Amino acid sequence: MMAGSQWELPPELCCRPMAFVALTGLDVVYNAVHRAIWDAFCANRRADRVPISFKVLPGDHEYPKCRTKRTSYEWYIPKGILKTGWMNKHLNLVPALVVLFYELDWDDPQWKEKQSECATKVEIVRTSLQGRNTKVAVVLIQKKTPLPPGEDLVASERAATLCNACDLSGKSLFVLPHTDHLVGYIIRLENAFYEHAQTYYYTEIRRVKSHKEFLNKTTHQLLFVRHQFKIAFFSELKQDTQNALKYYRTAYSLVHELRAHETNMLEIKTMAGFINYKICRLCFQHNTPLDAIAQFRKHIDLCKKKIGSAELAFEHAAWMSKQFQSFGELFDEAIKLGLTAIQTQNPGFYYQQAACYSQDRKQQAQQLCQAGATHPSPEPGDTHTGGLDFYGQRPWRQGHQSIEPPDAEKEKTGILALQIKERDVPHSELIIALLSNAVAQFKKYKCPRMKSHLMVQMGEEYYHAKDYTKALKLLDYVMCDYRTERWWGLLTAILTTALRCAYLMASVKDYIIYCMELLGRASTLKEEQKMRIEKNLIQVLMNEVPDAEPECDPSSDGAARSLWSDRMALSGSNELTIEVQDYVPFIQCKARFQSPSFHVDQPIQLQVFLQADCPHPVSFTKLAVSLSNQEYNQWCVVESAGQESMSLLPGKTKCHNFSFVAKTEDVGKKIEMTGIELMLGSDSGRCVFVSWRGAGGDAASTHEALQASRSSRRWGRGVEARQELDWDSMTMQPSTMIISRVPKISVQLSHQPPALNNEMYCINLTVQSQEGVVAKDVKLTAGLKPGQDANLGQTTHVTLDGSKVCDDTAPALLPDVPLGDLKPGAKLERCVYVKCVSTGSRVFLFHVAYSIDTTVEGRQIVCKCHKDETVTIETVVPFEVSVKFVSTKFEPLDRVVVDIPFLLMTDILSSSPWPLLLASSSLQLLTMNTNTPQLQSQLQEVVLQTDECASECFCLRCPPLVNCNNTVATGQYLISWRRKSSSANSPLIQTAVTLPHVILESVPLYIHAELPSYGRVRESLSVRYHIENRTSLVQEVEMAVEPSDAFMFSGLKQVRLRILPGTEQQMLYNYYPLMAGYQTLPQLNISLPRCLTANTHTLRRFLPQRIFVKPQGRQLDDASIAAA
Repeated sequence: MMAGSQWELPPELCCRPMAFVALTGLDVVYNAVHRAIWDAFCANRRADRVPISFKVLPGDHEYPKCRTKRTSYEWYIPKGILKTGWMNKHLNLVPALVVLFYELDWDDPQWKEKQSECATKVEIVRTSLQGRNTKVAVVLIQKKTPLPPGEDLVASERAATLCNACDLSGKSLFVLPHTDHLVGYIIRLENAFYEHAQTYYYTEIRRVKSHKEFLNKTTHQLLFVRHQFKIAFFSELKQDTQNALKYYRTAYSLVHELRAHETNMLEIKTMAGFINYKICRLCFQHNTPLDAIAQFRKHIDLCKKKIGSAELAFEHAAWMSKQFQSFGELFDEAIKLGLTAIQTQNPGFYYQQAACYSQDRKQQAQQLCQAGATHPSPEPGDTHTGGLDFYGQRPWRQGHQSIEPPDAEKEKTGILALQIKERDVPHSELIIALLSNAVAQFKKYKCPRMKSHLMVQMGEEYYHAKDYTKALKLLDYVMCDYRTERWWGLLTAILTTALRCAYLMASVKDYIIYCMELLGRASTLKEEQKMRIEKNLIQVLMNEVPDAEPECDPSSDGAARSLWSDRMALSGSNELTIEVQDYVPFIQCKARFQSPSFHVDQPIQLQVFLQADCPHPVSFTKLAVSLSNQEYNQWCVVESAGQESMSLLPGKTKCHNFSFVAKTEDVGKKIEMTGIELMLGSDSGRCVFVSWRGAGGDAASTHEALQASRSSRRWGRGVEARQELDWDSMTMQPSTMIISRVPKISVQLSHQPPALNNEMYCINLTVQSQEGVVAKDVKLTAGLKPGQDANLGQTTHVTLDGSKVCDDTAPALLPDVPLGDLKPGAKLERCVYVKCVSTGSRVFLFHVAYSIDTTVEGRQIVCKCHKDETVTIETVVPFEVSVKFVSTKFEPLDRVVVDIPFLLMTDILSSSPWPLLLASSSLQLLTMNTNTPQLQSQLQEVVLQTDECASECFCLRCPPLVNCNNTVATGQYLISWRRKSSSANSPLIQTAVTLPHVILESVPLYIHAELPSYGRVRESLSVRYHIENRTSLVQEVEMAVEPSDAFMFSGLKQVRLRILPGTEQQMLYNYYPLMAGYQTLPQLNISLPRCLTANTHTLRRFLPQRIFVKPQGRQLDDASIAAA
C-alpha cells in the first residue's frame, strides 16, 4: 500500500449506502435451484430495481453482538466521535432483514416434520440476532405455481399454522415458486424485503433520537455529533437523502462547536472532512452543484487554520490536499452523470489546489523530518486507521479527550515516528498524479495556459523525483507555447530546469540546444550566467566534460560526470545536427535573394546575414546554403581556410554574399532556399551543425519583424537615415523566379476595330529587332488567349490565309508559326486573319519567341526570349435584316393566299461603324415561285454607311401544294458583303437570313379588276372585274354594287350568276366621276350562297378601293399661254 494512504477516505464512507439483507438457507454451490435464485437476486441489477445489498450467510452465522443498552449517560464520558467500524458494521455485518429460504410445498407429505424444522431454523436466526431489531422473514421455495389468494384453503390453513410455529406475522411469510417467471417473483420479493428494511432503519433512527434527552452539552458534545451522523447515515440506508442531508448539516455545525485543541484537532478535522464529503455528495446527487461548492468553500474556510501540532504541520497540508482531491473527484463524477461544468468552474481547479497543498506538505516534511532520525523502539503503534478505535485519534493515546497529552514522552516518540514515516512518502508521485488530473480537466475545458502552467510544475516534480526523461518531455512540450506567446521570463526559468535535466542525463544534444537558447536574445539571464553557459558550451564542442550546473543535487553530480565521460569517449557520435527553427538560438540567421526574380542572363545574388547574441565572439568553420535545385549548392558554400575559423562578434551583423548563374532550362521555375547550415566546433572536437529551414529566422523572428515594421511606419524617415543595417527590420526573401531574358524586339499591332461578325478580320503584325546580333528561330503564336470562356474557343477561328473565308476547322490559336531569323534592325510583317462567329469581347495573344546567343560572367549561353502583346477586340453584328410580307397593294399580310401574287420586302440596316459594300443579294426559295422572270439583286454594289438602310422587294406566288400544311417555310435571303475599306480581292462574306414561315389560305373565288391608273371628272371610266372559280364545284355568285356620292355608274347593279369550275366571268362597269381627288370606288359586294365558309371581307381585299380623279381639263390657246 502506498505510503500516506492513511489520508484516504474509508470506502464505506465513499460508497452509496444500501439496505443490507442477509439470505440464509441457500446452498448456492451444490443446489442448482438455489443458485438460480441467488443469480436472480444479484446478476444484472438494473437501475430501476430497489437499492438493496444482498449477502448469502449460513443459518447459524454469528452476527455482531449487541452491547447492553445504556439506561443513563450521567457518568458517561465519550472517548471519541465515531468508531472506525461503525459504518462497515451497518453496511456489511448487521442486516436490516434476515430471510430464511426453505423448500416446502403446501401438500408436502412430511408437512409436520418440515414445519418443526423450519421453526427451529428461525429460532436459531433469532438467537444469533439477540438484542437487535433486525426483522426475520421466511420464503418457502415451492415447485408448483400457487393458486390465487382465497382459492387454496389448504395453503391458507397451513400458512397460518407455520406463522404460529415460527412466531411470524403473515407479512413475513412468502412463497417463491421455481417456475419460468422466477425473475418476476424475485422482483416482487425484493420490494417486500425493501419495505421491511425501511421499517428497520426507521426504528433505528427513532432509537438513536431517543438518546438525546439523556445528553448534556457539557460532557456529551461528542455524542451530539455522533448521534446526528448516525441518524443521517441510517436515513441514507433508508434512501431518505433529503433528511440525510439535513442531519449531516446539523452534524457539521455541531462538530465545529466542539472545543478544539492540539490533541483532538485531527479528530475534529477528520470528522468534519467525512461529514463535508457526505454533504457535497448528496448536493451533487440532488443536482444542486452550487450548494455543494458553497459547502466546500465554507468547509475550507473553517478548517484551513486548524493546523494542530506545529511539528506535524505536514499532516494538515496532507489533509487539506485530500479534501480538495475528494471534492474534485465528486465534481468529476457528477459531470459524468450529466452535470455541465464551465471553463471557470471545473474539477481541474480543485485538483490543482490539492497539488499545491501536496507541494506544501513536501516542503514542510523536508523541514520537519530529520534525515538522520531512526525509528523509535518500540514503535508507538500503527498510524493506519485499521488499528484505531475512533477516526482521527492517535494510536498512542486512543480514547483520551484531555487537553494535554497523558504521556509527554510517548507523545514526543509518536510525533517522531510520524515524521520518519512521512520521510518515506513519495511526495513527487502524489503531486504528479494530482497535477496530471488537473491537466486533463483543463485540457477538456480548453484552458491552455492553465494546462501549460501545471505541466511546468509536473516537469519540475519529475526533476525532483530524478525522472529526468519525463521532465524534459513535459518541459519541451510547454516551451513551444511559451515561445509562441513570448513569455521570455517564464521560458528562461523552464530552460534553466531543462538544462539541469540535460546535464544530469548527459544528453549532449539537449544540453547544446538549451545552452544555445539560454545564450540567445530571449534569455533573461544575467551576463555572468551567460558567460558561464557559453564556457560550458565551448567545452562540449571541444569534446570535454562541462562544469556542473548550479543548484544540481550534489549526490547526482558524480553520476552525471561519469555519464559525460562515457559520452566523450564514444567515437562516431561527434557530429550533431540541430534544427533551431522552432527555438530562439544565440545565433540569428536571415537570408535573402537580392531580387524576387532574376533574368536568365543575370547572375543570381544571394546574401546570408548572421548575428551572435552571446557575450563572447563565436567561431564557426563552415556556412552552406541548400537550394531547391541542388546543382547550385556548390556555389553557396564558404569554409574556413586551414586552421583559421570565421567568427561572429556579439551584436554585430555579418553578411556573406553568394553568386551563381542559372541554367536556361530553369527559366520559369522558382529557386527556393531549403535550408541554411552553420558548422560550430571542429573535426578534432565535436561538430555541431546548426540548421535553419528555408531562409532562416526562428521562433521570435516573425513578431520582431512585425514590431520593426510598426516602428518604421511610426518614425518614418528617421529609420531610413540610419547608417547601420537594422536587424529586426531586415526581411527574408526565401525564393526567386528565373525569368527569360528581356526581349529587345518591338511588336506592333494595327487593325480597325471592332470586328464584324463572320468577317475575315485582319490584324497586321510588325516585328522589329533591336538586338545587336541575329535573332534566331523566330516563332509566332497568335490567336485567342487561353483561359477564356470555352465557348469562345469554338466560335473563333484564326488563319494566315486571307484569300478565302476559313471554315470551322480552323483553330482558335495558331502555335509556333516559323518566321525565320531576324537580323539586327530588320523588320518583318504578317497579317493574321480572325473570324468570329459570335459577338462579344475577346482577348487575342501575339507571342513572338526567338533564341539569341549571349555571355554571362564569361559563360556562353543560349537565351530564349519572348515578347507578348495582347489586344481586346469587340465583335459586333454588321447589319440587321428585317423581312415582311405585303399584298400587291402594299398592305401587311398575316396570311398568304395560294396562287395569288404577294410581295416580300427586305430592309438591311447597317450597324457597322465602317462603310459596308453589299456585293449582291439573292433568294433561295423552298416552296414559293417568283413572279419575275429574271430575278436580279436590287442591292448590287450598294455601299451602306452607319445607320443607313437598303431595301429590296420581290414579287412571289405560292403554287398549290399537295399535302400542304397551313404553315410552310419560305427559304433564305442571302447577302454577300465585305468592308468597303478592304481590298478588291478580299473574300466576300455570305450571310444567310432565314425567311419567316407563312400561313397559307385558300379562297373559292379570285377577283381582280382592270382599270386605268386615274380618271377625270365628268369623263367615263371603264372598270372590268374578272371573277375566277378556283374550286371543283359550280359556284353561284351574287354581286351588288353599292352607290357612291363620288360616282355615277352604268352596268348591272345587282346580278346573280353561275361560274363553272376553273372558268372565269367578266363584269364591265362604266363609272362617271363627279369629284376630283382620291375617291372611293363604288363597293362591289360579292356573296357565295353555296360556300358558307367564304368570307366576303377576304374577297373584297383583292379589289381596288380608291382611284385618283383629275379635275376636268380645258384646251389652252396661245394667248393664255403667253399670259401665263
